[in-house]
Amino acid sequence: MSEPVSPIVLVVEDEPKLARLLADYLTADGFWPRCIDDGRAAVAEARKHEAALMLLDLMLPGQDGISVCREVRSFSAIPIIMVTARVHEIDRLLGLELGADDYICKPFSPREVVARVKAVRRRAKRPDAGGTGGLALHEASLRAEVNGKDLGLTAVEFELLKVLAAHPGHIYSRDQLMDAMYRDERIVSDRTVDSHVKKIRKKIAGVVPDREIIHSVYGVGYKYEW
Repeated sequence: MSEPVSPIVLVVEDEPKLARLLADYLTADGFWPRCIDDGRAAVAEARKHEAALMLLDLMLPGQDGISVCREVRSFSAIPIIMVTARVHEIDRLLGLELGADDYICKPFSPREVVARVKAVRRRAKRPDAGGTGGLALHEASLRAEVNGKDLGLTAVEFELLKVLAAHPGHIYSRDQLMDAMYRDERIVSDRTVDSHVKKIRKKIAGVVPDREIIHSVYGVGYKYEW
């Protein structure tokens, strides 16, 4: 049988009803879903097919989602969206730096999942994906420029933006950003990060008012996307 023309999405989910529901929505949007209910089988499938994306549940029989993600990342750059039933798990997943491209929590709307799939695929296909766009960072002078114009960042703001811009699309928790900003281990509130992000956004908007490059991820933290 010939391979499908539509982009293949590996739906790695051991709940049959949920897997079928996601498959129906993906099919309706032009994707070719392959449902897999076992972690080891997911790794084997990722080796066999040039899939466009993997939706990967955290709790799986055979091999859990964390080890599946690690193993797949060792041989493939396929975009991966991790799925978890627990919001608090996302901080732990971020800390493990698994290389997943996005995270989504159950319960979710299938339409939201399809929208995330499309967004992650657009980011993966973008020619300058992984680049910082019009942002230039000069570490020696702690100077950040957008389209050649100095943003006038403080030292702490520069460190925060540098961490985010180093890995476009990667979601950082507030704790991770605080560790990068305050290396002297001082005790600060996680809302301090929100305050600095607000100031950086305001300075960027002064140069490019029609573009938001620091995005909030509800309940998790922030990511940079030009």
